[in-house]
Amino acid sequence: MIKHNVLNNLFQGKVKQSFGLETGMEKSPVEGDIYLSIEGLEGDACADKNHHGGLERALHQYPSEHYKYWCKRYGTGFQWHAPGMGENLSSTGMTEQNVCIGDRFSWGDAVIEISQPRSPCYKLNTRWGIEDFSIHMQEISRCGWLYRVIEPGIVNVDKPLRLIERVPDALTVRQVCDIYFGNPLDQEGLCKLKQQTRLSDSWMQKVVQRIDTGEVENWNFRLLGHA
Repeated sequence: MIKHNVLNNLFQGKVKQSFGLETGMEKSPVEGDIYLSIEGLEGDACADKNHHGGLERALHQYPSEHYKYWCKRYGTGFQWHAPGMGENLSSTGMTEQNVCIGDRFSWGDAVIEISQPRSPCYKLNTRWGIEDFSIHMQEISRCGWLYRVIEPGIVNVDKPLRLIERVPDALTVRQVCDIYFGNPLDQEGLCKLKQQTRLSDSWMQKVVQRIDTGEVENWNFRLLGHA
């Protein structure tokens, strides 16, 4: 079961005016030991605490290989590299296709658990100056993922993420994105999501709501910043 996943970089940042926004997306590398609490890395912050951060969104990981895709699609006039998506953890080899909701990793003295995919939002459009960036990220499920912290502790970029637990019948992050974003009212898919007991509460509430009402919540404000 134990698999070692090496990190490329670790990032944290304060909230400040960047890219025309008040945001914590502009982050700096962290060298050496740093404390990871149940709310995230020491010194890391987010501007909109209603939609970012919190106990089930304490860390964001983004595959570094995705930047090659964005460069090919949108050109070399952008600095396509970490931490361009505001990620805390940058890696190669871990992608939405091979990590699962509920995967639990030991990292230094801490234990972390994948809680949900990252939900793309309009701030990415502003950050990159590309009007439909969030929409395209959602469509192709290259969103990265978020963690809850099970056991706080000292972590370090040089410490690998060691997979220590995967729940039975776990769905990959890509599978969850493809259902939740790509086929949001498919009853069979929604039932599969409902069985993912480690899926974050916010996502699970939306899943149950869709099953009960047969309707999808409005995504316009999240993706575009307006109704």
